[in-house]
Amino acid sequence: MRAEAAPAHVALRPPEQVMRLARMGSFHASRLSFMRILMRRMKAEGWKFDCPVFDIDAHGVGHAVLSATTPTRTYSLVAFAHDLPAEKRSDRVIAEAWDCTYALFDGVPTTADIARLKANVPLQEAGRVSEKELTLSRTNRSVRMFDHVVDRLADGRQPDEDMIIRVGYLMRTTAVYGSGKFGASDYRAICDRPEFAAPFQAEMLTVFLIRDFVLRLAEHLARVKGGSGAVHLAAPLARRLGIGNSTGLGMAPYLVNHPALLNNWIAARETALARVRALPGDESSSREFVDLVARARVNAADWHSDHPLQQAKLADLRPDLDKLAEHLAVTPLSGPTPWDDLYTWGEANLTCEGQEQLVSLMLEPHGAVVDDLADTMSLRSPPARIDGSATVGATRAALETTYGWALETDWAARDEQARVWYVSAEKLEPRLGERFEEPIERYEQPLSPGRDAAALRAALAGWADDALIADLLLAMPEHRHMVRRIQIAQTAPFGEIRDNTISATVLPIDMLRCKLSFFGAGHFDPRSDRWVRINMFQNAPYPGEVAGTDADDWAYPPL
Repeated sequence: MRAEAAPAHVALRPPEQVMRLARMGSFHASRLSFMRILMRRMKAEGWKFDCPVFDIDAHGVGHAVLSATTPTRTYSLVAFAHDLPAEKRSDRVIAEAWDCTYALFDGVPTTADIARLKANVPLQEAGRVSEKELTLSRTNRSVRMFDHVVDRLADGRQPDEDMIIRVGYLMRTTAVYGSGKFGASDYRAICDRPEFAAPFQAEMLTVFLIRDFVLRLAEHLARVKGGSGAVHLAAPLARRLGIGNSTGLGMAPYLVNHPALLNNWIAARETALARVRALPGDESSSREFVDLVARARVNAADWHSDHPLQQAKLADLRPDLDKLAEHLAVTPLSGPTPWDDLYTWGEANLTCEGQEQLVSLMLEPHGAVVDDLADTMSLRSPPARIDGSATVGATRAALETTYGWALETDWAARDEQARVWYVSAEKLEPRLGERFEEPIERYEQPLSPGRDAAALRAALAGWADDALIADLLLAMPEHRHMVRRIQIAQTAPFGEIRDNTISATVLPIDMLRCKLSFFGAGHFDPRSDRWVRINMFQNAPYPGEVAGTDADDWAYPPL
């Protein structure tokens, strides 16, 4: 069934419900996550993969080139492996050395290209790349896991399965830079290519190829150590290994700074949910869904965290999935509106964590109905400029509609403005400080739209409804950014977070999880309320397996 053939009588959930941080911080990966979009394209277009260069010595030092060839182009991951002393291994952004460093090259690199990259890529921020590079990245070993796998394979044995499931990766990235950073190609130069039409596709391709390189490196070191007695990692165990990632506060402001793009992501997901809720019963989809719920329960059981915030979420999720399975056992997905009935049941019986897991699961059996929405998730041109001809009255009404919650907030209360977003001078990275405990207020970034909306309404108070907003902004230009946001919100209602981003109780990891769920990440493991570890491409096929497997059925582990 094509998406446009689906009934359209189920309304989208309102932004007031969806765009609360507690709910955004409960999102799960789905068919519309960027990893899944990339994998579907690889399979559909018959991409070819190769490793034409693997020049790594017995100490694990050297370089390799892994290629991905589309119907029209080739992209090459140029990987550099280093002998990193343990004392230099750090996941912090201020690190200066890593186990491996990478660049995604646009085309097939020459010897001169590799020499140039060798002089710059291992330096990461301290080096420079060119418009021929699409991304810059680095990884560090999960040392105990990496050494365990190498030692077992060298000894002719497979690694401990429980350990692989518990850790889930051999290496983790601490950054995947793209979109013009450090001299790399700007997204505008490649956004018209079909393979990069969806968001963050170059970054996802980078991580996908890194995962393959890391496994090749581990097996290479096992052969060096074990000789002819060494074995390859068994395919089922290899699939359980993804690429870890450590992400901190640097990602959180992205959602505030890109309201139109955020709207496109959320609107696609909400439209997909509405389409599925409108569908009648179907025996095949129902069977697949029941199976997916069982796999999601395995996934939740395998998901571990030592942080109290995530432990509380898992304490909600696991019983919720049990309830869902019990409900399905006595309530068949049949009749005219089974999916709408199921979602309505979920809202009444599941926690926020369970409800959002249910949303992702409901999309899974319905690719023919929802996958086309991937084409709506990018933003290829900047939002329109401020419309100065808008009236003060219209602006005032728009504020009430989008920022009603903020206009009722007591912004004089210390707890409502306890935090300050600023940029560190040392690393030019976002930070979140305490307004009343640190001398940082003069460095504050405009990352509190709610407070700014209340300030704009106060500024409008003395102006007639028919006055032009251009006149107000000429008199008070400090409100330009908020007028622009509110005008964007008129056509992008899912672009505004409906919560206070500077309150004493704000949890930045809610913003991190929202964005990372759209990447396709899983097994969120917060290390504080400001940074989190995740797993990417866990359970996915490797490059050599894409052609012969279902490249879209890997979000949940097999039973």
